[in-house]
Amino acid sequence: MLIDLSKESDTNRIPSNEFETKVLDFIKEWNSDTKTVKVQTSGSTGIPKIFNIEKSKMMNSADMTCDFLGLKKGDQALLCLPVEYISGKMMVVRSISRQLKLKIVEPSTNPLENLEEEVDFCAMTPLQVENSLEQLHLLKNLIIGGATVSETLKSKISQTLKSSDYRIRIFETYGMSETLSHIALKEIYPKQQEWFNVFEGIDISADERGCLKIFAPKLNPELLQTNDLVEINGNKQFRFLGRVDNVINSGGAKIFPEELERLVKQKITNESVFLGIDDEKLGQKLLLIIEGEESESLYQKLSSVNYKFSFHKPKGIIFVEQIPRTPNGKVNRQELKKRIIN
Repeated sequence: MLIDLSKESDTNRIPSNEFETKVLDFIKEWNSDTKTVKVQTSGSTGIPKIFNIEKSKMMNSADMTCDFLGLKKGDQALLCLPVEYISGKMMVVRSISRQLKLKIVEPSTNPLENLEEEVDFCAMTPLQVENSLEQLHLLKNLIIGGATVSETLKSKISQTLKSSDYRIRIFETYGMSETLSHIALKEIYPKQQEWFNVFEGIDISADERGCLKIFAPKLNPELLQTNDLVEINGNKQFRFLGRVDNVINSGGAKIFPEELERLVKQKITNESVFLGIDDEKLGQKLLLIIEGEESESLYQKLSSVNYKFSFHKPKGIIFVEQIPRTPNGKVNRQELKKRIIN
């Protein structure tokens, strides 16, 4: 389904599947007299919650992204994310804000599979991008969110698009439900930036733990305290190190699993997760969980990982058929830990 959001009458469509029904229902909710809409959190760091968000603040967020990317009336956006969550809802709001043409594609791991024409703007998860590499050239602006973009995926993107005249720009996002999607972008193609660049009107700082604090009055009146460990460069750039609640304490040493996962993913393409499992001697024992079949080839590649410290090397490696994820594609560490323990 393609909806021209510059024409109000164009939203009076008959849906052909459940996802189109949800999108049209959200547009109807948006056009109602209520000042807020309901949004569900992903549940990747706790129990999923539903809360109300002011439409005016969602419009502010939409304008920040559209201004940054230079989107204009009549451009075409592609929605392929669940509309229950802020990521999907904000794609619709951005389209309403800029009067874009919105192409609605049911969320899947390969949403660009049947795409034939160019699209000006799309948002996807890393897993979706991984399965859509051959169609990426059809996008002009792509933002990737929901999980960290691995070094392996960045390399695959560059290899796929290199030596071409494709005009695509690809950005990794940083944000959360409370900031109404992202508050910062980091270009990963054609340039590879090291730091996230914060939007105008948003101030950042760090607390005593080194965790990011966000003040974005146009999006949320409160000073938002995150559990994300960061390195800040001035007041407009930062680098994400990992989540403080994911930190593993093994033998008195603090280990940031995300840092080690980025290192491992330079060597293998499999999804890889470091976990700390309770251990009487160490406090927590460091394990590496790998999605896929065990093989000698993988072990050889893993043996070449250059860990900074000896205690970064996992005490064990476990292969699983599938690593659990939340509905919007994030690795569900809590569920994975339960499965490993049991």
